[in-house]
Amino acid sequence: MPRYVDGFVIPLKKSKVAAYCRLARLACKVWKDHGALDYVEACGDDLKVPFGLSFPKMAKAKAGETVFFSFIVYKSRKHRDAVNKKVMADKRLQAMCGSKSMPFDVKRMAYGGFKVRVEI
Repeated sequence: MPRYVDGFVIPLKKSKVAAYCRLARLACKVWKDHGALDYVEACGDDLKVPFGLSFPKMAKAKAGETVFFSFIVYKSRKHRDAVNKKVMADKRLQAMCGSKSMPFDVKRMAYGGFKVRVEI
């Protein structure tokens, strides 16, 4: 059965990167505790690309912002749905969601589930 990936692109003020990383470390632990195979949070580094659409442009990043590209890996979509159901009920996650101290604007986050088609 092919694996499944949830992907995220999040524009974030550079001044909020440390706070976001603290939140991401907790989120990683929560997802992995509930069965996610892998959890990756990557901060933009080489974003001035000579071709295509850059992540900052796609995410409509403003001056002083960077972009995080993040993904969570699961065994399958069914596994993803089961893991996410547990994650959403986890009190550790509920404590950080909806908080005014969120380091990013959830409305600007891009998110989606993806079927893995090629993997070596």
